[in-house]
Amino acid sequence: MNALTQKFTTKHDTAPFSSIKTEDFLPAFITGIEIARKEIDTIVVNPEEPTFENTIAAMSFSGDVLDRTSNIFFNLHSAETNDDIQKIALEVSPLLSEFGNDIRLNTALFERVKAVYNKKNTLGLTPEQITLLDKNYKSFSRNGANLQEDKKSKLREIDKELSKLSLEFGENVLAETNAYQLHITNEADLSGLPEGTIEAAREIAASHDKEGWIFTLDYPSYVPFMTYADNRELRKELAIAFGARAFQNNEFDNREIVLKIAKLRHDRAQLLGYASHADFVLEERMAESPTKVKTFLQDLLAKAKPAAQREFAELTAFAKELDGIEQLEKWDGAYYSEKLKQKLFNLDDEKLKPYFKLENVLNGAFTIAGKLYGLKFNEVQDIDKYHKDVTTYEVKDESDNLVAIFYSDFFPRKGKRNGAWMTSFKSQYVKDAVNERPHVSIVCNFTKPTETKPSLLTFNEVTTLFHEFGHALHGMLADTVYPSLSGTSVFWDFVELPSQVMENWCYEPEALALFAHHYQTGEVIPMEYITKIKESASFQEGIATMRQLSFGLLDMGWHSADPSGITDLKAFENEQFASTQLYPEVPENAMSTAFSHIFQGGYSSGYYSYKWAEVLDADAFEYFQEKGIFDKETATKFKDNVLSKGGTEHPMVLYKRFRGQEPKPEALLKRAGLL
Repeated sequence: MNALTQKFTTKHDTAPFSSIKTEDFLPAFITGIEIARKEIDTIVVNPEEPTFENTIAAMSFSGDVLDRTSNIFFNLHSAETNDDIQKIALEVSPLLSEFGNDIRLNTALFERVKAVYNKKNTLGLTPEQITLLDKNYKSFSRNGANLQEDKKSKLREIDKELSKLSLEFGENVLAETNAYQLHITNEADLSGLPEGTIEAAREIAASHDKEGWIFTLDYPSYVPFMTYADNRELRKELAIAFGARAFQNNEFDNREIVLKIAKLRHDRAQLLGYASHADFVLEERMAESPTKVKTFLQDLLAKAKPAAQREFAELTAFAKELDGIEQLEKWDGAYYSEKLKQKLFNLDDEKLKPYFKLENVLNGAFTIAGKLYGLKFNEVQDIDKYHKDVTTYEVKDESDNLVAIFYSDFFPRKGKRNGAWMTSFKSQYVKDAVNERPHVSIVCNFTKPTETKPSLLTFNEVTTLFHEFGHALHGMLADTVYPSLSGTSVFWDFVELPSQVMENWCYEPEALALFAHHYQTGEVIPMEYITKIKESASFQEGIATMRQLSFGLLDMGWHSADPSGITDLKAFENEQFASTQLYPEVPENAMSTAFSHIFQGGYSSGYYSYKWAEVLDADAFEYFQEKGIFDKETATKFKDNVLSKGGTEHPMVLYKRFRGQEPKPEALLKRAGLL
């Protein structure tokens, strides 16, 4: 019996992880695709005239088994993978891509959609229904429904190949990340490192039956080493290993894959009548066009560059004065920045970490969500998990109604990719008068508790947790009718607003007082630390902005023109980075070969959206500050117009309804100290 294809009998219809076997996935995908095909066929052969209900709404609620299986499978593929799951992903990826194309290229289905679309102004539809109809029509027209048959099959080939290549890309990065270890046996080489980092490295070594200490390319190991290790040669070794992932002329080299992906994306866009992949993507974003994105990035660059160059000169002079270093290299950046920050603000992560015990920070996020949106989080033991590190919660409103199920998964392990993300196992939607509540998860990679210490977060990790929690609120507070418009299903350059706006509370004394308590004494974080956190928030903001802009420009470089002429990935990268470069070039390293955001995740032609969303979030938070950061009325406006609305209307319409005006970039420049 396959647990995935049966109706779930679990509490709140949650994923029954303990009864799902890895071998259930492939048959469940095949069954799910079959059921979804039948549902689509039923819509197509319906003898009645096409209506919104019998065509558009019916499509929106089709494919339930397939969606459920995909959600569970691909979440495990990121958070708890193994060789078998990776093998299934490679098998199933072309099947899903083909099925998607079978729908988008189904002429009879498109005719029905078109029939409804052509009379949309006479149907008396709600704004949400109009959005769904537009989205459906575009998903056909933007994916080849108007193409001739020969071009349709060309499109299918491209899509199949792309889905396979992006999986290979990600697996190569993971293999390279896991393949490297810096094994230290001489205690002197640990100089400068925090006690917790050393202890974690000892535990990694012990888990490999080795003496000494092991550092890896996983962020909780890599970042502290680059920030604190006094041994410059070892920092260099680790940095070069990190930057050389999938750029080493071995079986995991991603160079060819990157060139193929960029070329196929371009070919696909051309086939559909667009000038470039970026033109295709941006038609469905707030930014609208590559020209607008490049102007946005160049404007910010013009404002940030003088500050970045000033900051870099200051950092260079500081490193020279401190250690006689003539030329700052990439492996010196984090190290000397941290030293300079300590000198200027007398504040380092090691001083702050005792106030940021993971459980306290998470409870702080819960408390803030309670004050703003009336939510209560209760940990429960009777919901199935996919790993023992996962914690489960029922989220309720002030009247004790279930709002969502929330999963948290915080520690690195072998089968889990780097980074932090929010995801969902089940979307929110309304069907048969029942408001189905969402199942939302956040996944991070924080330092594990050790025998002597709980998990203590760096301030950067505190903001990461709040960031992902902001995405989670967007998912949990969803209140839409159709699943495909629910929660985070919004324009890509709007999706980061709820997450980035949440980070602002981490800098506010009133919010910090709720959760920043010393894990041993219970003492609230001293006011002077809070002042310094706020002052240091814009420390080296110019350099940080340049770094973000460099990634956005590289992304646009790959995707806004024909990439066929690119033969040397490294030389191409150097051209793209020319206007943002501060550090000397490292010949052994490349960015693109491990740039998972754009070659594996959904950020191709969209990396600019982090900065774009920062403009939105700075502007939105300025409004909270004017009214009071826990002002219920402002929070309710944000919930009703942004968080609960998902993708039901154009984001600018929703934003203006909340804010009363379009966002102004000045709020960001002011906050970043760049004005």
